[in-house]
Amino acid sequence: MTTTPAHEFWIEAPYSARVRETALPEPGAEEVLIETEFSALSPGTETLIYRGEVPETVTALMAAPQQLGELPCPVSHGYLNVGRVSRGPQELLGQRVFTLAGHRSHVVVPGADCHPVPEGMPSERALLAGIAEVGLNAVWESQVTLGDRVAVVGAGLVGLVTALLLQRLSPARLQVLETAPGRRRRAQQLGLDAVSPEAAEADNDAVLHTSATALGLARALEITGDDAVLVEMSWYGAAEPQVPLGADFHARRLRLISSQVGQVAAPRRLRRSRSSRLAAALNLLDERFDALVTGSSPLEQLPQVMDAFARGQDWTRDEILHVVTYH
Repeated sequence: MTTTPAHEFWIEAPYSARVRETALPEPGAEEVLIETEFSALSPGTETLIYRGEVPETVTALMAAPQQLGELPCPVSHGYLNVGRVSRGPQELLGQRVFTLAGHRSHVVVPGADCHPVPEGMPSERALLAGIAEVGLNAVWESQVTLGDRVAVVGAGLVGLVTALLLQRLSPARLQVLETAPGRRRRAQQLGLDAVSPEAAEADNDAVLHTSATALGLARALEITGDDAVLVEMSWYGAAEPQVPLGADFHARRLRLISSQVGQVAAPRRLRRSRSSRLAAALNLLDERFDALVTGSSPLEQLPQVMDAFARGQDWTRDEILHVVTYH
């Protein structure tokens, strides 16, 4: 019997987290034990949880698939994890897999929830599968197709991943709106047309909003074309942003659609499962996505790192995907 301890990141109260040392978890029937190589921070959702801004009415809906504990806290959240299967069925043993697990050195999940990482794909890139799944779901909701005029509002982690996915559809125009010059430069380095919100073109066939700000949502509505669709991808938690549905919103027959990754987008729901959607997202990740990995720190430092992201410290503003290391 091994006595190797496991380590888990837990949010114990708003603005309070620590790494707990625990016994190595034991897999049950049809489960696997994964030794984590890397996990990653999804800053929008995870800092909202860290700040204690999850409404009580949606704690069950917003639970991460493999979280420990219950929202709002204490909870071990997170959903971007790549590791190697150390115990489980022969077909998975030794494989690198992506799972929707969090910041834990050892993870036990059902074998059916493991997604093998393609041969040759860096583990850090594979961490983006959970974010690409969010983007893919929103693209399905928008029903964007060849030759469309499209805008993505916000050049954070979700916005950039979504824009890179949209790029593969050969739109007639694809713009990324971002207020921060540093993030605009990063998007431009990725080959994206990144502009300030004021400089954005109007008359878009689809707009995907990721900024989680009322100003971003207002601008997104302004540049959505007549009879076109705006997909709201942001989660505001307990915040209640003003949504400008007066003026010409009704006269222009705009459609405002929510996109939440807990369900497959309505246009695909009868033909895709959540598992097949995640597998598709993982396989859409190519070398362009490597540039989104911008920083890393060991698990032991994650309480301080999470606090820095939650408080918006200067060094976090240029981070896109922050990776957590385990060795």
